[in-house]
Amino acid sequence: MSAVPAHAGEHAMLERVYIWELPVRLAHWLLFFSIVTLAVTGFYIGHPFISAPGPASAHFIMGRMRSVHLYASIVFTLAALVRVYWAFAGNRYARWSQLLPVSLERWRSFRQAFLFYTFLSRQSVDYLGHNALAGLTYAGIFAVYFVMMATGFALYTVYAPPGSPMQWFGWLIPLFHGLPIARLIHHIGMWVILVFAVAHVYFPVLYALVERNGVFDSIFSGYKFKEPGSRE
Repeated sequence: MSAVPAHAGEHAMLERVYIWELPVRLAHWLLFFSIVTLAVTGFYIGHPFISAPGPASAHFIMGRMRSVHLYASIVFTLAALVRVYWAFAGNRYARWSQLLPVSLERWRSFRQAFLFYTFLSRQSVDYLGHNALAGLTYAGIFAVYFVMMATGFALYTVYAPPGSPMQWFGWLIPLFHGLPIARLIHHIGMWVILVFAVAHVYFPVLYALVERNGVFDSIFSGYKFKEPGSRE
């Protein structure tokens, strides 16, 4: 069985379909850049690797790293909230039903997508939006995002000045059984997100090579391509 579907032939007549709306694409790239910033500054906060001569007060490296980390976390939180909102307000490709397998057809595609991703089958699942496995994975990673927000805001209450709005999150500390556990969860969550990021690049590239429907380019343009009358 060929890994390339019939509609991906060189001379196939394809329709251009608008899939990812601007809020989805904007949230995606804000999440990307904020995660990169949070990972770099977070790693430094946990394991300082910059040494500067003289008193720390003359450089304030750690303080700047914490400030950048905080502002990046605010961008990260707002971008995630926009994407969650758009799961209810967006088009059918962005909605929550694309993230959770709520139909029998989606569960069937979940199995086929799993077999394809694990190289147990050469038959791909050619959804224009998320296939069931990808959608459920995104739902799971957003759950990790919100755990990271909760643990991060809990940790920051220690450094927030009196009267700061960040002190409002002090109630989260007992929820995680103290700051050490919150810090451990936060650290593990960072690695989960970074592993996901690697897979998130690899699998779209794989699908772009197999399906040839613009899946990789779509996060920039918002458009994918399909054969007239094929499944969406």
